[in-house]
Amino acid sequence: MNVRFTLLLLLIVLLTGCGAAKYGRDAMLSHNIGEYYKAIEKYRKASKKEKDREKRKQYAFSIAECYRYIGDYDRAELYYKNAIRRGYSDNIALLHHADMLRATQQYEEAIETYRIFLDSVPGDERGLAGLESIRKTQDWVANPSRHIINPIKEINSRASDYSPVFVAGRDNEIIFTSTRKDATGKRESMITGQSYADLFRATFGVQKQKWEKPKLIDENLIVNTEDEEGGATLSSTGDQMIFTRCRYDKAEALGAELYEASQSRGSWSNPIKVQVVGDSIIAAHPALNEDETILYFVSDMPGGYGGKDIWKAAKSGGAYEKPVNLGETINTPGDEMFPFVRDNGELYFASNYHIGMGGFDIFVANEDEEGNWTIENMGSPINSPYDDFGIAYVVGQNKGMFSSSRKGSRGDDIYSFVVPPKIYSVEGEVFNKEDNSKISGATIRIIGTDGTNLKMRTKNGKFKLKLKPETEYIFAAFKDGFLRDKATANTIGMADSRDFRFELFLTPTDAPIKVENINYKFGSWELLPESKLALDTVVEILVFNPTITIELMAHTDHVGSDKFNFDLSQKRAQSVVEYLIEKGINPQRLVAKGYGETWPKMVTRKMAKQYDFLKRNDELTEEFILKLTPEQQEIATAINRRTEFRVLSTDFIEKFDAEPEK
Repeated sequence: MNVRFTLLLLLIVLLTGCGAAKYGRDAMLSHNIGEYYKAIEKYRKASKKEKDREKRKQYAFSIAECYRYIGDYDRAELYYKNAIRRGYSDNIALLHHADMLRATQQYEEAIETYRIFLDSVPGDERGLAGLESIRKTQDWVANPSRHIINPIKEINSRASDYSPVFVAGRDNEIIFTSTRKDATGKRESMITGQSYADLFRATFGVQKQKWEKPKLIDENLIVNTEDEEGGATLSSTGDQMIFTRCRYDKAEALGAELYEASQSRGSWSNPIKVQVVGDSIIAAHPALNEDETILYFVSDMPGGYGGKDIWKAAKSGGAYEKPVNLGETINTPGDEMFPFVRDNGELYFASNYHIGMGGFDIFVANEDEEGNWTIENMGSPINSPYDDFGIAYVVGQNKGMFSSSRKGSRGDDIYSFVVPPKIYSVEGEVFNKEDNSKISGATIRIIGTDGTNLKMRTKNGKFKLKLKPETEYIFAAFKDGFLRDKATANTIGMADSRDFRFELFLTPTDAPIKVENINYKFGSWELLPESKLALDTVVEILVFNPTITIELMAHTDHVGSDKFNFDLSQKRAQSVVEYLIEKGINPQRLVAKGYGETWPKMVTRKMAKQYDFLKRNDELTEEFILKLTPEQQEIATAINRRTEFRVLSTDFIEKFDAEPEK
């Protein structure tokens, strides 16, 4: 991150230098008051003139710290390495070097450096968090979110451009912060080495379908001045603005403050300081909630958790009440900045301490009714190993903009993002289960948990339908002369779009239907356990087709006497019926019939494909079977030992006894 730190001012760094030369003393002074860019130049001069090796390695570490503060992680990594190589003894250099290695995606070396640091400080939560961040980063990159991001070339300049906000929540106009050459402040920042920042406006040209060249929000030096302005939030109508101003006196920073201005007929009123903190306390990065009753902002005022924290102040009677810290779930010993409140109540912010990919990451936070926060890293591709911050959403839409210094940026650039809508559809085909032919004109009944209740017919055996998110569907296919079939589709909790495809098979009722895997003990009618599992499918068929009555048909092979086979098959059929009754099927819908060996199986197309010695319409009589090889005879007799059912009627109506009078 670069210029945005100018709006926050001053981290106090513990650095002493008793007896230092003039360059060294000047460098430390600039460092201590947050003039990092200026401090780097002075440290370099001091290091060139310094002969004391201890001081030179101290200077190397200090230069690394300054580069880290201004977001130049590549140079920071090199100087931390230099300080460590020179023998800098404080293990904080190891930790920060590991952080910079992680930010510059040198993961293997970062892991090793974190482990060396943890060897010297076992269990340190910062080192453990660094290792966890690498693991998480790899997961986020491997499983990115659905966000599609693009840099906005027409808006971005060679300088830093960041923190966009949408005017009136619309997607065709933004106000953002920039240090581009058109800014009014002509001084060079001692913090970043760039020009002072100003607020700019950009509009989207409908005819050319691209963003027009940004212009100063105010060319009359009312909002924009020779000091620094940036970090704005707008009212819902866009005519009220609260923004950050950093004032300077002879280039000496006086602190970051919040100001409010209103717009009428394109002109801004003189800004008035927002009285939300004391005069000597920093306040920056304002954000209003949807109804403009709460102002969120960033400060390092007493009562925080270290670094920069996010605070909120409720508005009452035109003034703001005493600020309240958002608490340790959001705020950390690091920096939490750039708050933004979406119209759905979600709070977004950037942090360089929570588990992230490197530098600053963007997080989303939700508050429950009891005031407890839960936060989530937005992951890749919104976040990167560099700095990502300053997000803003278009009202009512899943798109917006954010700022990033990721590779490919020319400093801090503004990126657009959009989450494409989830699209769900179903495409199905309906087949005749017997011959695999497609069934045209079959009726499809669609019932959804959102209240959907539709009917449609297949054309050439096919049907298509768009589905809704967060809905569970049942698709039932039916046609006269066939048993029904069903399928389900569920879009609840689905992270991505999906096209559901399935096939439904309708079984014709003009021929017996075999129940697979019905087995009995030899010479017995007792059902084996696996047979009961198979019969549960018959229960499902009867429940799903509540108007049919069926005949359970048991068949034996030709081995044994006719009477024995007939009695055995009848008892087997009855045992099946009794099982179905136990499962809740109305006895009036069931008929048990044993056929012994009198109804040999007719070979179907499916059976003929399965067994090359059989042809379709072969009848597996005793005479036919005895002509086969012993192995083939065993297969054929097993086919004849079967349990089937056939539909007797399709107009059964369940009758219930009237409730007795009390």
